[in-house]
Amino acid sequence: MAGMMGGRTSWWSGAAVGVCAIIAIIRPADANPRAVVELFTSQGCSSCPPADKVLGELAQDPSVIAMSMPIDYWDYLGWKDTLADSRFSARQRAYSRMRGDREVYTPQAVVNGAVHVIGSDREAIEGAIDDTTHGGAVMSVPVSMAIQGHELTVSVAAANEQALHKHGEVWLCSISKAVPISISRGENSGHELTYYNVVRNLLKVGDWNGMPGHWSVPIDKIAHEGVDGAVVYVQDGTRDRPGPMLGAAFTELH
Repeated sequence: MAGMMGGRTSWWSGAAVGVCAIIAIIRPADANPRAVVELFTSQGCSSCPPADKVLGELAQDPSVIAMSMPIDYWDYLGWKDTLADSRFSARQRAYSRMRGDREVYTPQAVVNGAVHVIGSDREAIEGAIDDTTHGGAVMSVPVSMAIQGHELTVSVAAANEQALHKHGEVWLCSISKAVPISISRGENSGHELTYYNVVRNLLKVGDWNGMPGHWSVPIDKIAHEGVDGAVVYVQDGTRDRPGPMLGAAFTELH
């Protein structure tokens, strides 16, 4: 299923949290991921299961930060998506405004905040990764996470002198790595589907100004029931005007 989205959506505004010192315990994470892939999908979309499977495959690649962002604008078609969030619909629409193409559909993959392709087309996703990373500006800022006790610390390195982007927003996403869903109505009625790296919450932790930055977040703000991973990303622009991805990292929480 593909089509234009409509209706009014709202975005949750996460408050910035305080700056703290670096801590020493670092969870495994790819030091230099090459891409952030966001899949806008829906349980009510018959074209989406192949894309959900592709995202699951991408999630196994440590050089790719893969995230599923279920949207809510197909809920009227007979099945209310149990993972959908209007914040994701708003994010997808914000991307289309920035690109100027009004292309909002499912399954849609947005690669590195810059290029969109059909989410089930693995070859197109890989091509978009290559295209967006050419030149070195995208995904060029090292990002890491560390956990000690009841806190998670996000660390973002300084921009290099030649960097085109020296400012951005730092966002932390709560992740459920695999969520099986039994669908009883709508286009996917009778199927049990698994959704991978599902974003369950978003929290803005700060603003990056090109200098090294460190922010701490209480674990209980992100690690709710069913959450077993976290993604942090640094993105040029703002939540309403998202630009290229500058850096990201993933860590398991259990």
